Amino acid sequence: MATETVLATAVSNGGGSKICCKSGPGYATPLAAMAGPREKLIYVTALYSGTGRDKPDYLATVDVDPSSPTYSSVIHRLKMPYVGDELHHTGWNSCSSCHGDASADRRYLVLPGLISGRIYAIDTKTDPKAPSLYKVVEPKEIAEKTGLAFPHTSHCLASGDMLVSCLGDREGNAKGNGFLLLDSDFNVKSRWDKPGNSPLFGYDFWYQPRFKTMISTSWGAPKAFSKGFDLQHVADGLYGSHLHVYSWPEGEMKQVIDLGNTGLLPLEIRFLHDPSKDTGYVGSALSSNMIRFFKNSDDTWSHEVVISVKPLKVENWILAEMPGLITDFLISLDDRFLYFVNWLHGDVRQYNIEDPKNPVLTGQIWVGGLLKKGSPVKVVGEDGNTYQIDVPQIKGNSLRGGPQMIQLSLDGKRLYATNSLFSAWDRQFYPEIMEKGSHIIQIDVDTDKGGLTLNPDLFVDFGDEPDGPALAHEMRYPGGDCTSDIWI
Repeated sequence: MATETVLATAVSNGGGSKICCKSGPGYATPLAAMAGPREKLIYVTALYSGTGRDKPDYLATVDVDPSSPTYSSVIHRLKMPYVGDELHHTGWNSCSSCHGDASADRRYLVLPGLISGRIYAIDTKTDPKAPSLYKVVEPKEIAEKTGLAFPHTSHCLASGDMLVSCLGDREGNAKGNGFLLLDSDFNVKSRWDKPGNSPLFGYDFWYQPRFKTMISTSWGAPKAFSKGFDLQHVADGLYGSHLHVYSWPEGEMKQVIDLGNTGLLPLEIRFLHDPSKDTGYVGSALSSNMIRFFKNSDDTWSHEVVISVKPLKVENWILAEMPGLITDFLISLDDRFLYFVNWLHGDVRQYNIEDPKNPVLTGQIWVGGLLKKGSPVKVVGEDGNTYQIDVPQIKGNSLRGGPQMIQLSLDGKRLYATNSLFSAWDRQFYPEIMEKGSHIIQIDVDTDKGGLTLNPDLFVDFGDEPDGPALAHEMRYPGGDCTSDIWI
């Protein structure tokens, strides 16, 4: 989208934008972003919360430049000033939605503590290799002004504000959740959602200004998920299965989409990157379905299941069948490929989505999971025989846990994966990574015909950290990535 178009549409971007003829942060279009420079650094949240180690969580800077002498290693650790934050997802203060505003600057990483409720502003511009703490937004201030707690996903707005989804109130009840507005200097402004328009449950969200719509997803009540996963809590109504459609930028809920049993625990949501497209996908974790949502001619929204991961019959596990558990997915910037992980099964998949209604599997790779050889869990095949999955090593290192958070390079050729989901769930399903730590791996992508190959040269081992094994979760690049930028 040309800069002139960006400016012309700024009136619907969530609060207005300063008009300027010079470029701001990010890129004018998703395709322009694909031509951006190769990533050399990754910022990743690294946790001690929930591990039994009385240390603060930290933001790790990882060198992913193959020409660098410190390639494939952690080169800096920014420790938080408190213990017990449970750093989780991150975002930017400014992104490509501010491309038409020359005064905007992609400088600060927004770093919420999911359990503590604090939100940290991290300066990544003064020294990109060694970020520093700029400001702390205290949970008391957030709760007093908005009633919100358990901050999760953040997105920058073209107005200069930042929007953060919050998953509950201070007691961990989902009924108190909603969306927090911070101004450009991280001052608490207000709730974004109008009174009486709180979602049933909170988690992720994505806005699409050209269709004056924001859609959010549903994880569960913090008082449930923070203790680990209990299937009874699903039956008790403590987890979600809905999408919430809001007017943008007004914050009024226009529609609640009930995904039913096909959409239990809908987590990540992504519109197609092309801002003129009125469709996208949501990954349902427990049902292990990829669901497409789309706009109807009467301005309502509908959904359909387009990919289903079948549960596998297993032995020596807590249930007779194991779901894949789709916990993260993303879309390449050219909207050609969709990637998702099955955290329990252990595979990463690539689908061609040039026909959004009919995804085609083009790549699959096994990089961990509960079904790998050496695990007590065995798959029971249709013939009654059992089997396990071969999972390769990297530089003599066994891959632990299952693939969880993923991040794609701007050009779409490198897919990075971590393996920690949430400390209480890690301890429950993959106790090994609590003891031995997490890791980052790289999967090379065939962007012509499709296909995934494990890169043998990159293995970032968070089991060797100075303060003991740590849990690595979400990743960001200093220049933006496939899951933080929204075009207007």
